[in-house]
Amino acid sequence: MRLVFAGTPAAAVASLDALLKSRHEVVAVVTRPDAKAGRGQKVGQSPVAKRAAEAGIEVLRPVKPSEPEFLARVRQIGPDCCPVTAYGALLTQAALDIPPHGWVNLHFSVLPAWRGAAPVQHAILHGDDVTGASTFRIVRELDAGPVFGVLTEPIRRSDTAGDLLDRLSTAGAELLVATLDGIESGELEAREQSADGVSLAPKITPADAEIDWRRPAIAIDRQIRACTPEPGAWTQLDGLRVKLWPVTVLGGLGGVPADTTGPESPPLAAGQLLVLRNRVLAGTGSSPVELGDVQPNGKRRMSAADWARGLHSGSRALVLG
Repeated sequence: MRLVFAGTPAAAVASLDALLKSRHEVVAVVTRPDAKAGRGQKVGQSPVAKRAAEAGIEVLRPVKPSEPEFLARVRQIGPDCCPVTAYGALLTQAALDIPPHGWVNLHFSVLPAWRGAAPVQHAILHGDDVTGASTFRIVRELDAGPVFGVLTEPIRRSDTAGDLLDRLSTAGAELLVATLDGIESGELEAREQSADGVSLAPKITPADAEIDWRRPAIAIDRQIRACTPEPGAWTQLDGLRVKLWPVTVLGGLGGVPADTTGPESPPLAAGQLLVLRNRVLAGTGSSPVELGDVQPNGKRRMSAADWARGLHSGSRALVLG
């Protein structure tokens, strides 16, 4: 089939690569316009646009996919189907009606669970044991179209959103190609999603990533892992922001939850820091956690122990939040 692929971030590159290696022909790529990124906030192409340029494929960058010029160009190309992975913009009905086999989305959840922009993050945030990926035909309602195929993936105890998304991107790319093969042969039919079990996964903002140390340790652990690498979990010390990487949940004294692991540690007030020789512990609403890497505002990423050595706290108490 002739394909126009739509995708934007690094997680979509695996899908594009798999399609380029398949029996199908990728004629063009649709991606979000060039944007500022990184610490220097330099304007640059999306990862998908870069990969498409390397492959010599036409790149379309509409500000909105409802633009008449964009729709006219897609009609002119005449794709049989338009596969999508993390494109990042809502498609109008006028766009959806162009390819005979529709727009087929690879979504990183087992639908109807976690419809929305951040399914991987929400699966970790809510303590799911298993997630996966689904391919479905896009309709106007968000992530509600009939499903072609599904795969599942266990969520490991230490998984960050980045770790899990890497695995799902690779496995999902194979699912997307298999779905297109089945559509072309006529052997694959989409099935309507169940009305039960629908959950929503809205985008996680930097405000959502601020740690409330009064929450239980296991909830803080999940929040940090769900926000790694983006948007990045954070807290404050003396009014200055500190970015956090994953922590270790410790077994505290007196009523330790059964699902926590680690050495015994003293009780600490929520947000209170305990600086040891090579470790830094932080109090939560339940048992303490051991901080991993941190990044103070304007400085490099470092271990919590190295950061603590430079705090010059003297006898004062150090409290996060």
